[in-house]
Amino acid sequence: MNFIKTAALSIFLAASLSAGSTLALAEEAVTAANDVISETISHIEKGLAEVNKSDLSAANLHLKAARAASEKITGHDAAVKEANDHVVKGQIFSKKGDVIKSAEELNKAIALYKSL
Repeated sequence: MNFIKTAALSIFLAASLSAGSTLALAEEAVTAANDVISETISHIEKGLAEVNKSDLSAANLHLKAARAASEKITGHDAAVKEANDHVVKGQIFSKKGDVIKSAEELNKAIALYKSL
């Protein structure tokens, strides 16, 4: 009888510990995804600030970094693709020297990334 109680207790403890570790891993994954999205938004905002100052080479560097960071975002594929398209358009307009259109596209990208 003691053997059955000990076995049942062992199984219960093992199950509860494994459930707790699974939840911890899920929380880490969500935190990592949010960090990547925040990093992407930060680069776009910095690029937008540089575009508004007409420092187009610095803006280009931030927008390249934003595009690289956006590749690490998992899930929300359609929204990420659309937001990345706006970043690319903003980058093209900034290279052409069109600050207004570039700012419009970058603001659209920021809004999409914030909606994730």
